[in-house]
Amino acid sequence: MRGHRLVMPLVLVVVLAVLIVLLRCLLLPLLLVAAAWLSLFTAFGTAALVFRLVVGSAATEPAVLLFSVVFLVALGVDYNIFLVHRVRGEALLHGTAAGVQRGLVTTSGVISAAGLILAATFGALTVMPLLYLAQIGCIVAVGVLIDTLLVRLFLVPALILDLGRRTWWPSRLPGDLPPHDPGSGSVPQPGHSRRPAASGSTP
Repeated sequence: MRGHRLVMPLVLVVVLAVLIVLLRCLLLPLLLVAAAWLSLFTAFGTAALVFRLVVGSAATEPAVLLFSVVFLVALGVDYNIFLVHRVRGEALLHGTAAGVQRGLVTTSGVISAAGLILAATFGALTVMPLLYLAQIGCIVAVGVLIDTLLVRLFLVPALILDLGRRTWWPSRLPGDLPPHDPGSGSVPQPGHSRRPAASGSTP
């Protein structure tokens, strides 16, 4: 049991460190890890309800929880990495709001198809005669579906749109900076004076 208490936080710390290095910011990696943790607990609750209705008991072994955490955190963060890395690349050129739209259009089809295939693969374990394998398969399949169809398509993009340029804190993306217009409100440099335009013709 002590090993489980050590491995689970260690997985989150390693994933968070990788996200910080990849995205070069702090706030968005924290949100992604929190979203993965939220989908993980949602998957646990849903799978427990399914097993209570089908098998009559929702009891699990500690190893089931450990394997499920490792699989779901790794897989869920992988899909979010594909999305937010593309969003960041588009946001560098077009701003955060446009980057979210372009990133979703580019990656949603591929990631959704991969998530559905992976969920079906783990779902096949639910017909195994070994209870712990069936539990792992059910938890991971439900978690992948939640992360693919809800967290990545709705929750993460909504968070990025609500936060705007603050998403990339403490860094700032060039696409989110206000454009510089040298002709508006410019202050004349010392030694240079503005002369009013002459009206009429010069004699």
